[in-house]
Amino acid sequence: MGRREPLDRFMPDVYVFPGGRVDPTDATHPAVSELRPDVAAGLQQATGAARARAIGVAAIRETFEETGLVVGQREGGSLLPGLGHLEYLARAITPAGNPIRYHARFFLADATQASGTLRSNGELLDLAWVPIPRALELDIIDVTQVVLREAAARLAGIAAPGVPLIHYHRGAQRIRRA
Repeated sequence: MGRREPLDRFMPDVYVFPGGRVDPTDATHPAVSELRPDVAAGLQQATGAARARAIGVAAIRETFEETGLVVGQREGGSLLPGLGHLEYLARAITPAGNPIRYHARFFLADATQASGTLRSNGELLDLAWVPIPRALELDIIDVTQVVLREAAARLAGIAAPGVPLIHYHRGAQRIRRA
């Protein structure tokens, strides 16, 4: 996790996971492995196959750009994502009235599948591996709390079936599983 810049327009000074937008080339970017069928099926409940793959590539690409960690391989100057290492963890959509909106997907990957040296590109401050109990004590938003608790439940083998969708209705957070 890392802390966003204090002067950021969106969620300043809050701890977040690495991530960002899907690039137009993410859907066709070469990879060393593809999404597992269960992960692809989960993502495709809300989008098409090409977009689902692009979301996975973006997650690994953004993680590499922001942290220096590679989930997959580096070949020459290119990153080849290991999409098969991703587990679909959660999905979140900001409230309709927010000035900045996001529709985010969160993934879990075994840390042993990441290579490289943890380093910040400047986008996230205080970048570090953080144990879940400690992460829950940081300055985080409610979505991050839900995602961390889901990760803890999955790792303990006690998660409810499905992937949580975190959304808002009339200002109140709602969670449903798909």
